[in-house]
Amino acid sequence: MLARVVAQHTEQWLVQPAGDDGPPRLAPARGRLRETGTPVTGDWVALDEGGAIAHILERRGTIIRRAPGEVTDAQVLAANVDLALIVEPLPEPNTRRAERLVALASADDVPATLVLTKADRADDGGDETAAALARQLGLLEGLAVCAKTGEGLGALRTLLRPGETIVLLGVSGAGKSTLVNALLGEERQATAAVRAEDDRGRHTTVTRELITLPNGALLLDTPGIREVGLWDGVGETFTDIEELALRCRFPDCAHITEPGCAVRDTVDPVRVEAWRKLVREQQWIEDRRAAARQREERGKSYGRLQVEARRAKGRDD
Repeated sequence: MLARVVAQHTEQWLVQPAGDDGPPRLAPARGRLRETGTPVTGDWVALDEGGAIAHILERRGTIIRRAPGEVTDAQVLAANVDLALIVEPLPEPNTRRAERLVALASADDVPATLVLTKADRADDGGDETAAALARQLGLLEGLAVCAKTGEGLGALRTLLRPGETIVLLGVSGAGKSTLVNALLGEERQATAAVRAEDDRGRHTTVTRELITLPNGALLLDTPGIREVGLWDGVGETFTDIEELALRCRFPDCAHITEPGCAVRDTVDPVRVEAWRKLVREQQWIEDRRAAARQREERGKSYGRLQVEARRAKGRDD
């Protein structure tokens, strides 16, 4: 039976069978599946006759980051995503963090839109800030919204198409759960008041959950992301720099002091440095992953030698 994973829980997953309008059901995963990779919210899975998850269908539109505290492990945050909403709070959205979140989406060709929440805290309503930051991130659209007043929600709803899966990506306290409640028209997700000392929101969402909106769009709310570690590169986040780099005099131009550089005097130096930092980080990750694969291969080779040695000894005896 085909089903969609709508939430993750400890050792069990909440799944919605395809074509079934009834409530989702809890399902375990087969032991073999646990060894090869467990399901994540958004996955399409096959259930066996006993109702257990037996197989994960091929994923597309995945949001993957480097697992917190690990170098060679990946963490899939969401699967089969059609659109990523990069959520940052006004009045001071974090550009560098937004760049990383866009890179996570772009790595698997997931289109992204910038959404700046808490527009009531921006002097100009946030529209100009959203448009400028979206251009800086290489995105086609940036919206400023306020869940309390409803400002900007109409424009946001036009992006949430029936049947499509949209994931919210942002730091804790960015207002994702409040935004979900506003789009639903009900208090579905838990929220908390802002902290008095820094006027920031508090972490409330504890699991990744796929929520059906009134128009049929599927909204995937996620816990706040503290560490935005790259895993599969930066995707198309810096296509402006990469396209300009093709015009540089030297193919290995670092865009620092080289003559004939087409990037240095065209792109904001802060953005160039951000690109350079992410490229270095990705190379560092790939080097560590390659080293881990080599260690694994050496371990397998040593194990095979031990087996052969024991066999030879047995023949000699």
